[in-house]
Amino acid sequence: MSLYSGPPARDVSVPPRIAALARGRALLPVWVNEAGGLTFQIGEGESRLFAKWAPRGSGLDLPGEAARLRWAVRYTPVPEVLDQGTDEGTDEGTGGATENEAGAAGDWLLTRGLPGDSAVSPRWKARPEAAVRAIGAGLRVFHERLPVDSCPFSWSVTDRLEQARRRGVAVPADLPPAPPVDRLVVCHGDACSPNTLLHEDGSWAGHVDLDALGVADRWADLAIATYATQWNYGPGWEDTLLDAYGIAPDPERIRFYRALWDAT
Repeated sequence: MSLYSGPPARDVSVPPRIAALARGRALLPVWVNEAGGLTFQIGEGESRLFAKWAPRGSGLDLPGEAARLRWAVRYTPVPEVLDQGTDEGTDEGTGGATENEAGAAGDWLLTRGLPGDSAVSPRWKARPEAAVRAIGAGLRVFHERLPVDSCPFSWSVTDRLEQARRRGVAVPADLPPAPPVDRLVVCHGDACSPNTLLHEDGSWAGHVDLDALGVADRWADLAIATYATQWNYGPGWEDTLLDAYGIAPDPERIRFYRALWDAT
């Protein structure tokens, strides 16, 4: 992946909006990325909530994720949106704003927690075969359940390249041509291992982080889901994931969609 993402390696500042959403409940930072995006767990157990924060200028699309979650939750286990909004913040040097308040412009998203733990929690990283098989099986269910014909979102090659150009990303001129579509599905858009949740028994529980969900060739997801097994569990697990999904490897499509992922 182009940006680091993972559990915070050091203390992080809590944006005022996130502190307000917690309403005095325990607040635990659980995920951070180099774009400045933060995810916090609010409370514990079955009643836990999750709050995301994306500072202005980060390029993270929390309003878009909220729209996708509201659509997808009717068909498959994804977080229920409880609230979402944008804070304008307070400009530095005006009104006696504190440093924290001055940097508080951004988007936020509050969702209800799903059962289960991330497929990259210590428990499941110690049991990679069980985790990888659940990821593959869960991705197949995701692709089967979400209806392509009524999905209002796209993750096509053309749209991804156009979005990258709008963000100022220089797409390499030597990017190979897109292969013919194998099968259109509603793709997750970031089918990396951490975005699959597993039940206590190791079965798939749901998916999170759907800000790029949209219609595309299923290999757009499969290429990245298998790619991510290298980062999270080490080499040798790609065919296991594809076997659990129920498909044979497709080297041409894997090669293309990984190149597109890296480029955009």
